[in-house]
Amino acid sequence: MSESESLYFQSLSFTGLAPGPRLIVLGAVHGNETCGTQAIRRVIGEIESAQLGIHAGSVTFVPVTNPLAYARHQRMGDRNLNRNLVPTRVPVDFEDRIANWLCPLLTQHDVLLDLHSFHTAGEPFVMLGPEDNSGSLEPFARAAEETALAQCLGVHRFVDGWLDTYAAGVARRLAAGVSAREADVQYGVGTTEFMRAQGGIALTLECGQHDDPAAPDVAYRAIHNALAHLRLTPVPVPSAVTDTEALRLYQVTDRNHADDRFVRDWASFDHVRAGEIIGTRHDGAPLVADRDGHIVFPNPNALPGQEWFYLARRSMRV
Repeated sequence: MSESESLYFQSLSFTGLAPGPRLIVLGAVHGNETCGTQAIRRVIGEIESAQLGIHAGSVTFVPVTNPLAYARHQRMGDRNLNRNLVPTRVPVDFEDRIANWLCPLLTQHDVLLDLHSFHTAGEPFVMLGPEDNSGSLEPFARAAEETALAQCLGVHRFVDGWLDTYAAGVARRLAAGVSAREADVQYGVGTTEFMRAQGGIALTLECGQHDDPAAPDVAYRAIHNALAHLRLTPVPVPSAVTDTEALRLYQVTDRNHADDRFVRDWASFDHVRAGEIIGTRHDGAPLVADRDGHIVFPNPNALPGQEWFYLARRSMRV
């Protein structure tokens, strides 16, 4: 029996007696991001021991969304589950098999909370979807509801612009003659993009650095706050945060060569100044910030051809 053949998918649902929204909470979409798994299991324990009641609607928990990556203690199994998330008639890799199970499960729900962590040090933040629009890339009409949920999760930093920025990166790859799957806009579609395309609202909560001992508590508080905000539990609705910072992603830079290097150890949301050198290409060419802003998701271990870092600017979104 192969490693993957011994694995299984698990979800656990609780349904209240009164009607209400259907929430789904995911942990370990990436196998080395375990804060969500820990928080989910803690909340499940509270529900099963009657410390927490689900009085309306329903909540489904998926403690380990990618069991192969989780078993290997690494980000991916065969590939990144949070890219190109779509059911497929002929699954090729393990993440295709997850998608064939996960996507139908997502469509049975109204709201998604996807719990993640990130590689370098930094404060927690929530990833918002687009503002209401009727465009072709990611049409959406529920931004106000999604933003209201985001503001109750307990974090103060909000980031949007993901798919727009990813699409611009795809256009650049295509212009450079790249034919890999990363040069397809649909490769930028993950759990939240899929959920919105089904008519739901969806948030990714980045709870802190992978090994930050506070990250599971951030995830735990967010689950409780989401349950209360959606009125699935009979507790006071949490107040929206007030001291907020909103940023919009506007540029993604890929790592082209294994010898591309950062000039220093960047952390997510470090400030960068216009003209500041962020890194150098393997041939010595500098990568320079085009404006004052922030670096987001810097990944010194990115593989060639994959996203290396994003740049963000101030936004008035929240």
